Amino acid sequence: MAKKTHVKVRLVPESKPDSPFFYYVKKPAGGEKAKVKLSAKKYNPATRKHETFVEKKLPPHSK
Repeated sequence: MAKKTHVKVRLVPESKPDSPFFYYVKKPAGGEKAKVKLSAKKYNPATRKHETFVEKKLPPHSK
């Protein structure tokens, strides 16, 4: 089976990480960009402004 080329990460607002709103994005699984923590300016409907969103670990799931 082939290796995964992307990993799913969660982006949360930098100013308020416990906000109810977040984004899911794909990030490269290997190489230089995989080691860098992802951050992006995105729209936050809770505050109705564009804010900086940073990468956090995915929440645990139950089976």
